[in-house]
Amino acid sequence: MSTPQDLHGEYVGLGPLDEFPIHQLPKPVAWAGSSDRNFYDRCYLNAHDRTGDIFLITGLGFYPNLGTKDAFVLVRRGDEQTAVHLSDAADPRGADRMEQRVGGYRIEVAEPLRKLRLVLEETEGIGLDLTWRGSFDVVQELPHVMRQGSGTALDAQRFAQVGTWEGVISIDGSEIQVSPDTWLGSRDRSWGIRPLGGAPSGGKPYDPPFEGMWWLYVPLRFEEFCVVLIIQETPDGYRTLNDCTRVWADGRVEQLGWPRATIRYASGTRVPTGATIVCTTPAGEELVLEVTSKLPVPIHVGGGYGGDSDWAHGLWNGPKFTERVTYDMNAPDVVGRTPFGVIDHVGHAVASGPGLGVAGGSAEGWGLFEHGLLGRHDPSGFKDWFDAAP
Repeated sequence: MSTPQDLHGEYVGLGPLDEFPIHQLPKPVAWAGSSDRNFYDRCYLNAHDRTGDIFLITGLGFYPNLGTKDAFVLVRRGDEQTAVHLSDAADPRGADRMEQRVGGYRIEVAEPLRKLRLVLEETEGIGLDLTWRGSFDVVQELPHVMRQGSGTALDAQRFAQVGTWEGVISIDGSEIQVSPDTWLGSRDRSWGIRPLGGAPSGGKPYDPPFEGMWWLYVPLRFEEFCVVLIIQETPDGYRTLNDCTRVWADGRVEQLGWPRATIRYASGTRVPTGATIVCTTPAGEELVLEVTSKLPVPIHVGGGYGGDSDWAHGLWNGPKFTERVTYDMNAPDVVGRTPFGVIDHVGHAVASGPGLGVAGGSAEGWGLFEHGLLGRHDPSGFKDWFDAAP
């Protein structure tokens, strides 16, 4: 039996998703609400065992207006960072949206907003079979918008969650057992418009040109609560995004005001070693987060984020594409790339403030410490793209 797609070609976009009452626009679900080439729908997940010996970062994305889908896995151990990349064509009718799969990589939604299964059938020597369980409810972040001139560079919605992992990681035949009593992480899903692979062509160059940005994203898991913080500032320190939320185990949700963050950097670099973040509770009391980096992973070195010269999200690489790239993180070319993107860290945190802990008013937590200082940032004392910490 023929389908409308067979008869009429790409004009018809009906697919299995259209059987469900989930439409937001008068068009098939497979067709993005925006015709912007940079429309995306992607998830990000990370996992670590609190030692700082290993950090796993991974994700999968769909790009309807580019006709592609892709996934990546980054693993850093010691001074070596390994990336596995997978990409393929996306189904034009959206039939693969309910089965999030790229090659041997797939994400199964066992319980929406609470439990996932992440699988990478052995690919280029790397395999995963991990189950995620959210420790607290997801946090719906504020909309994230960036503009350049009269254009929109980024317009996205995201939710985030902290949780635990269970399963196994296989690297070149060696298995790492993952237990939820030690393995933690965070995840997010975001969708909308953001810069993807391939430079836009034509049109007048942006005036003024992009001078950089200051970025801080810190989802932290404590036993009794979690904190999800996201801040973005322009080079002069103007805050364009400010969102800090605490979720308690009993479901209470608090906004934590206008956080003040002081980042510490390794001398001669822009690689952070830690941060002091002062938040304010609705009662006007201070919650202080002392965060320390246990292991850095530049996600623009094999992860496909901002300025990665080896892998870009959304690009067409041909059908059923896979590759593996390994980086020596001390190599001069990699060290030279590191300051020009966002770095994800295994973050150890100590929270102090009223009502925390049985003694001393403190609590220990773990999570993602993500920071990027790109270009100039007046409040931090960085004058241009090449300035480094004293």
